[in-house]
Amino acid sequence: MSTKHYAVIGHPIGHTMSPFIHKRLFALAGVDADYTALDIAPERLEAEYRDTLKKLDGYNITIPHKQAIIPYLDALDDKAQMYGSVNTVRNRDGQAKGFTTDPDGFIKAIEAAGIPLEGRIMILGCGGVARTMAYEIALRHKPFEFAVRRESVGKAGLLCLDITRKIPDAEVSFGLIDQIIGNVDVLINATPVGMYPNCDAQPIHNCAIGRCKYVYDAIYNPLETALVKRAKANGSVAEGGMSMLVWQAVVAHQHWDGSQYDKAEIDRLCRDAAAELMK
Repeated sequence: MSTKHYAVIGHPIGHTMSPFIHKRLFALAGVDADYTALDIAPERLEAEYRDTLKKLDGYNITIPHKQAIIPYLDALDDKAQMYGSVNTVRNRDGQAKGFTTDPDGFIKAIEAAGIPLEGRIMILGCGGVARTMAYEIALRHKPFEFAVRRESVGKAGLLCLDITRKIPDAEVSFGLIDQIIGNVDVLINATPVGMYPNCDAQPIHNCAIGRCKYVYDAIYNPLETALVKRAKANGSVAEGGMSMLVWQAVVAHQHWDGSQYDKAEIDRLCRDAAAELMK
């Protein structure tokens, strides 16, 4: 059987973890495949799609191409259509089909961390990552709220309207991130606050973190953000975003070749990916 060819595209893309993670997943599944990173500037996307991407068996997509790639594809799965975003493409029988694996990756990561989506659920931020998480929570008929900066109130309001329009029974609200009161069962950070190199920053105050039972931070660099460290110090269950990065890659492989993995294998890969990031 001939070697299959895969890649991740983005711009810039110099420090991506995707090759490390996907090569390991291919090896675990016994699939003969190579995987590389391709830096494609936005103005080069059309030419590279024609000359390079169509010849691959599949590829992953990161910023800034998640929406721009859509017009070139032959089909989208239901979630990619709902989100209007694609991070995985499968080329098969002359047809390019787009998927978004971030939503399922988020849910699998939450489940693997032992964080139940129950009680008072709060998402910090209202950008693209927050949107993905919010839809998945709404689809599971769980009420939740956004906590945002004052300048993002208008954006949060529009996102809430969009969610309730697409999911009529969704229970969603929003408030200000610096005015969080009461206890929170599940806190999810979908902001970039605390990301390398600003590792000492926290999206909310210590007193608010102290009232959170479970904390999930989508940031994976650093492996433990200041938010995660503080939550653990308080006795909360807290997890960083490396697990989501790995699990969304797992879902991509399920679309590409139907590969299945057990939790122990993925837990080990998360630890190895963390060690690789530290290098």
